[in-house]
Amino acid sequence: MHTTSSDGWPSPHELVDYARATHLDVIGVTDHDTIDGALYAAEHAARRGRLEVVIGEEVSSRNGHIVGLFLERRIRPGMSAAATVDAIHEQGGLAVAVHPFWRTEGRGRTVHGVGWLAAELAFDAIEVENATPGFFVFNQMARRLNLGLRAAELGGSDAHILDAVGRAYTEFPGKSPKALRDAISGGATLARRERYRAVGLMRYAAWGLNHQRYAVGVTA
Repeated sequence: MHTTSSDGWPSPHELVDYARATHLDVIGVTDHDTIDGALYAAEHAARRGRLEVVIGEEVSSRNGHIVGLFLERRIRPGMSAAATVDAIHEQGGLAVAVHPFWRTEGRGRTVHGVGWLAAELAFDAIEVENATPGFFVFNQMARRLNLGLRAAELGGSDAHILDAVGRAYTEFPGKSPKALRDAISGGATLARRERYRAVGLMRYAAWGLNHQRYAVGVTA
């Protein structure tokens, strides 16, 4: 999930307050190349109760986007995918290959997932359900890849607007961040997805027309 700390529309407080009214027990806030939004969200959630927040970051590596979960410090963007995964593990986090086969062009930049590196590097989980409209084929490719890898599967809303929160999600035994971490480590997760309402699709289209891509330009 993304907040105003990167390219999301809801503030960290708005995201937490909205998510508290859903079926979700734990959310991962993973703004692009910063953990500030996640820290604000976790602090607000701790005051409000019921919902817990995993500190995360969607890192713009040279080889594509990688999500780090259970982070304590920001991961520097612009490193190779291998170095990014290592940096996540060095601080005790979990590395997730999110939307590995997604690729788009915009504003002179290519923004994408890590592709087949998802099978070559030490990822702790593969995102096989991403709720972004139009990602059906990318999700199917990720599922087929994971049939061979047998990594923990995750569902992520990749929410940039409130309507997207919980449209894809991860089921796991328990209701706490620790239980989620244990389930990922033990391969005991299931990725799920729910349909958008028509108004949600319209709002996502509006966000798509106005947002700015967060990608790191790197010179070899």
